[in-house]
This record gives sequence, structure tokens and C-alpha cells, in this order.
Amino acid sequence: MTLIKSISGIRGTIGGNIGENLTPVDVVKFTTAFATFLLEKRAKEPTASSQSEKDNLLDEDCSRMRMVVGRDARISGDIVNRLVCSTLQSMGIDVIDLGLSTTPTTEMAVIQQKADGGIIITASHNPMQWNALKLLDRTGEFVSGAEAKRIVELTESDDLSYATFDKLGSYQLYENAIQDHVDAILKLPLVNKNAIAKANFKVILDTVNSTGALALPVLLKALGVNDVTILNGEMNGVFAHNPEPIPENLAGICNAMSRSNYDVGFVVDPDVDRLAIVKEDGTLFVEENTLVAVADYVLQHTPGNTVSNLSSSRALKDVTDKYGKTYTPSAVGEVNVVEMMKATNAVIGGEGNGGVIYPELHYGRDALVGIALFLTYMAESKKSCSQIRALYPDYCIVKKKTELDSSVNLKEILAKIAQKYANYQVNTVDGVRVDFEDSWVHVRSSNTEPIMRIYAEALTPQIAENIANKLMGDIRELM
Repeated sequence: MTLIKSISGIRGTIGGNIGENLTPVDVVKFTTAFATFLLEKRAKEPTASSQSEKDNLLDEDCSRMRMVVGRDARISGDIVNRLVCSTLQSMGIDVIDLGLSTTPTTEMAVIQQKADGGIIITASHNPMQWNALKLLDRTGEFVSGAEAKRIVELTESDDLSYATFDKLGSYQLYENAIQDHVDAILKLPLVNKNAIAKANFKVILDTVNSTGALALPVLLKALGVNDVTILNGEMNGVFAHNPEPIPENLAGICNAMSRSNYDVGFVVDPDVDRLAIVKEDGTLFVEENTLVAVADYVLQHTPGNTVSNLSSSRALKDVTDKYGKTYTPSAVGEVNVVEMMKATNAVIGGEGNGGVIYPELHYGRDALVGIALFLTYMAESKKSCSQIRALYPDYCIVKKKTELDSSVNLKEILAKIAQKYANYQVNTVDGVRVDFEDSWVHVRSSNTEPIMRIYAEALTPQIAENIANKLMGDIRELM
């Protein structure tokens, strides 16, 4: 069906034809290309001063390289994991396999294990027929756009080689990474374990039959939350509903909360880097407000700049303005948000899809740290989930998508959209975003699916819906 190569790694549907889907051959090729890229990068480092030393690094010393591998609970995950680990070992690289894990845990493990890089086997919010390889550098962060481009080039190369029998890499299964991750969260000054435990919260989780069911109970127990209910907690990769944690997919947990007396509900995607919150009455906090609320708590204690992507709610800017600091938008994609956060010295950032990036811990979207900070906010403020939500503007965001035909020249269409709305504030860093007085609309192609996304935000759902529909009409007309 589909194979996508982008800044988000390689992502596709399992099975089918080589080069068109995510087949075993494609997994091996892409893993080999990534390993080759890391070896190339290492050979260019200052420690290799001469060409002979560089050649030696590539030929003799690659067994010293270490890579961390983690995966979510997708049905195809175990097979892909074995392909990835075996390929890395065949490149002469030592493998630290976390087994079932989360994206933020794998990112943290790269740092904690002093590895040269990492691979996360997950298609994030995509349905269960999808899987993907997300690529990390030695800082535990996603490779840059330029680096991803080089890796894609290497997948087409015939000049790739493997280690001889006497230089194969080793394999180690490391099962303590989630506990390491939780321990690091507990050490954060803004995470108040005692206040959370004293609040005696009753919490319900929807972990969509993936590794949130493994990680979140460990976190909550460490925070002193003992009354926890888990929905969809079997780690079998058979997602009980569409795994993207957006309102239309969360009826199950909302209904469960409305029938009982919970303080808060948390929903994560399959790899646990996105976080949606459900209020005590069973209504949605809405994932766009996850980052807003966590940022508000962080800024109360450590005022500083913030960043989110162009498809995120303007509520983060409103909160940042309240503390007299600067909000900066970035292109969509975690790597782009992180680059902008570093450039502006942001103390908190992320994406409106529920992705919280707290650099005090690490530069990666992390639902676990989002939960710890939000529970601390509730405990210290003694406010309910609904009372916290009431602190922020009632912006309404509409998210639409439409499939992209390969014959469509999207770049040309977006240029015409920008021209049509030139009398308004237009941003073309990533697709086209048009800001009106009390609303905005953003249209762009997805990094993770063969679709075009149209997001609109306004003061009422109807206005947002009308704006999104108007842009969709404009696009159809141009097509």
C-alpha cells in the first residue's frame, strides 16, 4: 500500500511489494543505511585525524558502536525487531534491546546507555497494519532533515557492506529502561511525588493495547497513585479503537469516567509520546490543551520561552504572553520543534497533538513526564481537572485530512493558496498557515501518511469548521 521516507523515519504498511510497502527487505535496507550513516559520521569526527584512522574506524572498530532498540506492541513489532537487531549485529554494532518499551523511554535509554544512536520500532498513531523505524542520534533525539535525506540516499546505494564473522556485534536484552525513565522523572524539581500521593487521586488510563500498559502503571505507582484502572491494557497490538488520541476515538474512556468517580483520565498513543486528558466528568480536556496546561505549570515556576508547531493552538502563545516571555512557532515535526526550542532557549514546548517536550528531562515528546507534571499541577493547586481547563481560552480546533493523489502538485496548489490569502498574515515555513483576527487555518502534507491535513482554530466549532471547509473547497477548485 504505502512506504513513506521522511524526517520521521521510514514508515509503511506491513507486507506487499518491496519498495512499495514495509517488507523485511526494506527493513534490512533502511537499518543498514542508518548504521552506515552513523559509521560515516563517526569516521568524520575529530578523533579520526587521518584518512587511515577514518578507514580503521569504518573497518576495524565498528564493533565498539552501540545502538539501543525499542518497540511498541504492534503485531509486526517482534518480527521487525529481530530484523533490525540482526542487521545491526551484522554491521558489527553492539545492540541493547529494550524489548517492549516506549518512544521516550528509548530516547532516554540512548543517553543513559551512552549509545551511538537508537531505533524505535513504532508507527506511533497509525493503525495496526502500519509499522515504522524512527531514528535517533547519540543525544537520543531524532536525526535532522538533512541527515534523514542522506540515510534515504544510502538505501539506494549498492556500496553497503557488512562485518565479517569475527567482527559481528553483540546482543543484550535490557529490561530496566522503563524504571530508569521513571526514576529520572521523579528527580525533576517540578515533580512533587509527595503532593501527588497525598492527593489520593483516582486515575483511569486508556493504553490502546500497547506499551502504555507497561509504562504508565510503573510511573503512577512511583508517584504514589494507587487507585488506577486500565482500559485496553493487553499488550497484543490489536488496537481497541483508532489509536490516535483525538476526541472521536475516546468515547470508551469518556463513558467509563461518566459512570464512576475518577479524578482524571489519561490516554496515550501506542508508543506513549502523545497524551490526551479526560476531565473528571467524562468530557475531554482536548489534546490541544495538554501542552498548554503543562506549560502553564512549568512557567509558573520557571518562566521562559515556549515553542509549538504551526498546527498547534494559539492558547500556548496566550499563556506565554501572560508571563512576559516569547512564543515561537515551528514547522511540524518533533525534530523541527526541538531545533526551534534550542534556538530560542525554550523551557517547555511540544506539539498540539498532546506531545509535551520538557528539556529539563530530555528533548523528546514524552507522555510520562506530561502526566507527572500535570498531576503535580493538580495536587499543588488543589484544582480539579475541569477547573484547570477553565483557566485557558475556549478555542475550538477542527482537524481534517484528505488523501493525496500522486498526480497532484501540492507545492503549486499551496503557493496559490498563499497568494489568494496574501492580504492576511501568511506563514509558508511548512505548507501554508493563514492567521485571521480571531482564527487561523493551516494546510500541509503529512510527514507520516499520504494525506493532506487541514487544521483550523476559532472561537466556536462552527467558525472553525467553516474555515476548514472553505480551504478544502479552495484546494479542490485548484486541483
